[in-house]
Amino acid sequence: MSTLSIVIVTVFVIGYLFIALEHVTKVNKAAVALLMFVATWTIFMLGGPAEYFPNFVGNHEELVQHVSKVIEEHLGETGTTLFFLMGAMTIVELVDQNGGFNFVRDLLKTKSKRGLLWRIAWLTFFLSAILDNLTTSIVMIMILRKLVSDHKDRLIYASLVVIAANSGGAFSPIGDVTTIMLWNKGAITAAGVIMEIIIPSIVSMVIPAYILSLKLNGELVMPTENKTDEATGDLTDKQRSIIFYLGVGGLIFVPIFKTITHLPPFVGILLILGLLWTVTEIFYASHHQGHHGTQKRITNMLSRIDMATILFFLGILMAVGCLQTIGALTLLGEGLNVAFAGFGDTADYFITGVIGVLSSIVDNVPLVAGCMGMYPIDPASANLAVDGVFWQLLAYCAGVGGSMLIIGSAAGVVVMGLEKISFGWYMKNITWIAFVGYLVGILCYWVEKSVLGFGL
Repeated sequence: MSTLSIVIVTVFVIGYLFIALEHVTKVNKAAVALLMFVATWTIFMLGGPAEYFPNFVGNHEELVQHVSKVIEEHLGETGTTLFFLMGAMTIVELVDQNGGFNFVRDLLKTKSKRGLLWRIAWLTFFLSAILDNLTTSIVMIMILRKLVSDHKDRLIYASLVVIAANSGGAFSPIGDVTTIMLWNKGAITAAGVIMEIIIPSIVSMVIPAYILSLKLNGELVMPTENKTDEATGDLTDKQRSIIFYLGVGGLIFVPIFKTITHLPPFVGILLILGLLWTVTEIFYASHHQGHHGTQKRITNMLSRIDMATILFFLGILMAVGCLQTIGALTLLGEGLNVAFAGFGDTADYFITGVIGVLSSIVDNVPLVAGCMGMYPIDPASANLAVDGVFWQLLAYCAGVGGSMLIIGSAAGVVVMGLEKISFGWYMKNITWIAFVGYLVGILCYWVEKSVLGFGL
């Protein structure tokens, strides 16, 4: 690794440390992430990008143009995540404001704290397999706010939402960005990943849920009814039902839309947002709305989006993009191959296991993309063939591993912003619990393949 690469990686590590110590420094993580983004790319540009693009040596103008295109490509990839996040948050908020999730809230109502925990865990797990872990997390946090008034208890429930959402997304070909990537490339099949990863995924959720349930005792104190619930009379019951079915049905339709059109998921989410926006404007135009009607328009909901979370996402993903450009992630993968070369058939378990841990530190999308670039699908190799051990483990580890840190997944980042969970609190109280579930899930997969002979 060159001196320039070492400097860039060092800046990233220092920035990451400041994000981890946000509760000590009192500096918002979004500000640090933006500085990381700018600092890494500035050092990259001023330090001499020609060493990474030898084809442009001696032609500075073309080199600058090429680097600009590389940055724009990373920005485009990041933008798809950000627009998906903003669209999903707005849709869920609109449905919630019109009482759409009241029936789910009523279904989950229980006086037992532990009873609620298990209901939340299972609902989040299976919902994230149908929708995706990001959208599911937003929906569940909205419901939790109506069920749990004690913020300390809600932190435990919210942390479980992150774990359950990531575990649920790992066994579904449409439940996580990384599984979608592997599925689209043909490394895994829908039937294969569901049948062979569902048990490890369930285990990785159930064990943390049980440990967290031990922290909860007694009965819940239900929060007072939100005023927005009382104001659902702004629209007729039929109109609110239409909004609900368009919103929730639209979220379910997004992966179907992607499969049909092959367009990125954010296009589908913007389609649903645009449709809901049009329909609600027509509904409100037909009423003489008072204060509540005005507040429930999408134009007002957009102004309430947590931009700090959006900018944090922007900074982190763009900084990781710089690491990807300088080849740091590829070098890491090659280093793993060398480190575990002597482990024989079990090497894939160690390599993907480490990748899963790393996915809690940096975004799992470039990690999986790097693995897909380093390891070709090889029908002659049992582990690298379609639905081979390596690819299925990669789907599991990259998805579930993100639960170990609050910023390790899209679900974690959005829950962090919505519930104001600090990096330090999560690392102290939840990281080890998620890690235990993660390891036992890998062990279950090994038992499936090596002892029971699944898929052989």
